[in-house]
Amino acid sequence: MQKFIISLICCLLPAFAFAAAPEVRDNAPDRHIVVKGDTLWDISGKFFNDPWKWPQIWGLNKDTIKDPHWIYPGDVILLDRATGTLRIGAGGDADPSGSGTVVKLSPRIHSQESRHGAIPGIPVADIEPFLSRAMVVEKDALSGAPTLVGTYERRVILGNNDIAYVKGLTEGEGTQWQIYRAGKALLDPDTREVLGHEVIYLGEANVEKLADISTIRITKSIQEITKGDRLVQASGDLLSNYVPHAPQSEIAARVISIYGGVSQGGQNTVITLNKGRRDGLENGHVLALTRKGETIKEKDKTLVLPDMRYGLSFVFRTFDKVAYALVMQTRLPVTLLDSAQTP
Repeated sequence: MQKFIISLICCLLPAFAFAAAPEVRDNAPDRHIVVKGDTLWDISGKFFNDPWKWPQIWGLNKDTIKDPHWIYPGDVILLDRATGTLRIGAGGDADPSGSGTVVKLSPRIHSQESRHGAIPGIPVADIEPFLSRAMVVEKDALSGAPTLVGTYERRVILGNNDIAYVKGLTEGEGTQWQIYRAGKALLDPDTREVLGHEVIYLGEANVEKLADISTIRITKSIQEITKGDRLVQASGDLLSNYVPHAPQSEIAARVISIYGGVSQGGQNTVITLNKGRRDGLENGHVLALTRKGETIKEKDKTLVLPDMRYGLSFVFRTFDKVAYALVMQTRLPVTLLDSAQTP
């Protein structure tokens, strides 16, 4: 009996491995030449239905490779249909004409000026502001921050190159600052717990003269800056690539905010989730976006339609109680209170 069970397990293992493997797209090409502007997500999506399954697709060990800078413009990505994986090959490893002819190339040196030429995992331009700026703070975190108390020539609204006066700056804190305004409280839609407070990024400033009332010059303004706005030291996380992977536990988060104060978002929109580090979320987690099924009332009964999975989101910055995610794929507009779950 024991031998039979062991034999049965051995027979089923290939089936389990196959079921877990990413599915190759029906129209997948045999190769792709990397160009500037590509992302690892996009390239994986050209070949596979689940582009976020990078550990299987690229043969990576997600526990040891957290920063996969290894693909550059000009590299040739080859699909190994036998193993269902991608690899980087020389330009002659595959015949683009499909004639079956294999072209042999002599060894060559592959040089790069720096690792920063590598293509990113997801579109960096869409998330850079959220990595280099504070966006979620604890209650009253800005209350003790330096405050803009006056403007040159009593101007009501400040913009680029305008002069302003600030109270609370002290020596040794640097000359580069970011300007913020307190935003809305982030509430958990289920428990009503205050998860944090969003802050609105307004621009940047340099200190020109340090005193009891310091003089600053606005160097960047993306929104109107006025008296009462607060200054925070300019700092941010380093931009990184993270290998996408599913959470090891079941995550059931909700969309509590969509960047820009709108009620709906599309692909490449940044959304705020009501789960964070304390709930097991980490950078690189991929969550499936789902919408609760509609309730239909008939004459004698009520029908609840199944929940609909319509997209994927990529968690790129986590706080204790909330997280930011980028909408990578969607067939429907993302709306407030939609769910983000372990795929």
